Amino acid sequence: MSSVTAVAQPMTAADRGPAAVTLARAFADDPVMTWITGPRTPRFTELAPGMFAAQAADSMRAGGAWTVTGNGSSALWLPPGVRNDSLFSLARNLIPAVKLFGRRITVGLKALSEMERAHPKEPHWYLQVLGTDPDHQGKGFGSVVITPVLERCDREGVPAYLESSNERNVPFYERHGFRITKQFRFTDGPQLWPMWRDPR
Repeated sequence: MSSVTAVAQPMTAADRGPAAVTLARAFADDPVMTWITGPRTPRFTELAPGMFAAQAADSMRAGGAWTVTGNGSSALWLPPGVRNDSLFSLARNLIPAVKLFGRRITVGLKALSEMERAHPKEPHWYLQVLGTDPDHQGKGFGSVVITPVLERCDREGVPAYLESSNERNVPFYERHGFRITKQFRFTDGPQLWPMWRDPR
């Protein structure tokens, strides 16, 4: 474990841009993201932060966006009863997604639709995105940045839910109390790991 100290803090407007770049770097080799966008090009590095910044805006508005000092890791949550499917939210997220996915936008929209159908109906905190800059992975930043919401879940007796798009991250989430709830594979695409956490 590194001696680097990470402190979780609510994401601010000043954090949103740097955090979006961190998330883009974190997801550069993600199996699901790579499947949707196709082979990596410099275009991904240029356009992916716009999509993550839009998601961060939704989480910030709902009080669920967290980052660590220096923005080396960020977590974007939505609280119970809040979804990012309002017309305003869809428009804000669709524009950068169209730019990023290009001709594969239909693949991306179909994937989102399949995820939505599998999404639990019971009230819960939803972890939309968690990502740590590759230069800071293995230092405990991810654990630090998700802890504030998990502690709130435990205090308030509320479950949490996420979809892990990379199998190697499943043990990390299991250490934080999540468990795989079902087998899920995109039509003509990779596997996804839906995970649920009961409050402790």
